[in-house]
Amino acid sequence: MTDPARRRRRPVARLAAATAALTLVAPLAACGSGDDGGTPTINLYYPPEQNLQKVVDDCNAQARGRYEIAYRVLPRQADDQRVQLVRRLAAGDTGMDVLGLDVTWTQEFASADWIREWTGQDKAEVEQGTLAGPLDTARYRDRLYGAPKNTNVQLLWYRTDLVRQPPKTWDEMIRAAQDLKAQGKPYQVLTMGAQYEGLVVLYNTLAESAGGQILSDDGKRAVMDAGTVKALDQLQRFAASGVTSPSFSNATEDPVRLEFQSGDGAFQVNWPFVYPALQEADPELAKKVKWARVPGIDADTPSKVTIGGVNLAVSAYSKHPTESFEAARCVRNAANQKFSAVNDGVPPTIERVYDDPEMDEAYPMKETILEELKEPGTRPLTPAYQSISTVMSAILSPPSAIRPERTADELRDAIADALESKGVLP
Repeated sequence: MTDPARRRRRPVARLAAATAALTLVAPLAACGSGDDGGTPTINLYYPPEQNLQKVVDDCNAQARGRYEIAYRVLPRQADDQRVQLVRRLAAGDTGMDVLGLDVTWTQEFASADWIREWTGQDKAEVEQGTLAGPLDTARYRDRLYGAPKNTNVQLLWYRTDLVRQPPKTWDEMIRAAQDLKAQGKPYQVLTMGAQYEGLVVLYNTLAESAGGQILSDDGKRAVMDAGTVKALDQLQRFAASGVTSPSFSNATEDPVRLEFQSGDGAFQVNWPFVYPALQEADPELAKKVKWARVPGIDADTPSKVTIGGVNLAVSAYSKHPTESFEAARCVRNAANQKFSAVNDGVPPTIERVYDDPEMDEAYPMKETILEELKEPGTRPLTPAYQSISTVMSAILSPPSAIRPERTADELRDAIADALESKGVLP
């Protein structure tokens, strides 16, 4: 599963048309790798990103004819992206060189021996200055298998005309929303509760914020300790509090954004893509909206918010691994991360990029993003994550039906079964 914000990029107005155009072009592109003795073609398989071709063009200019990167656009939906990559890698396809992997897939692909380890100077360059959280998602068994290109993290968005100060805990936010409801004002707390990855992300943030542990440190055993039970209790109480949208148990990212834009919400927990979207859709409402760290469970303990993003990996079947590692380094270097952040709304993984003055206008919330990224929550790091996510979303849905102790036991058993899965899920 992807971090769900990948479904929408900034600038918002031009996104749909650009994506459609890229999707039409991609199937027509040849998938050769320069095996005729000419300039090697480095095929970059990556999700739709509106301005990534400009990054590719700049990297090709820097290569000075030693190789040519070709941007092959993956399908829009994360599940479809993964299916295409899995099927071609399982067949030993040599026409894929650099792969854009969701952070939750890196361990899975590494365990299947489908991607190459980053070593030597390539590894050193990737690790230099990269935030620790994104780097953790790119490792498997203490070895680096991905180069974090961009990351992502949710924020709390709140109406300053309704709320003086952002709440520090979920309980505080629920009480504030209930007070607004009693006054007949917009009050809803809007976020994602449908049976899919967005619900798993929400629960994982609550569990990490409560100090909970879903898996053992080595990723081989289901734990579901007291902190995860506390998070289940928080999720159920939120769902039953009377401050969610009636559509909470079916809500995904973009409908949540639209509902907040309609004026019904006082709070929204969502990805940064909502900022440019709101500015474009309702500039007057946008002036009243601020952002803060996602609330925690306890007032004295800051939240740990689940991160998303994309890691660049080199296919084990690439006939040009040296050039592929170089190409991947170029695509995710500091200058290109800044360009993609400013033009496509994807937060950088290299910390010093946040200090660049050009980031101020595109990311007025950059300090809050960076604050969360320095103390992040990560989804369970295991090759079995795809299966774990599927069973977790099913058991957690609908959140109002959660029974903390009983649900924790059910999750523990289901996750243990998922960990026993042999091979990579189709």
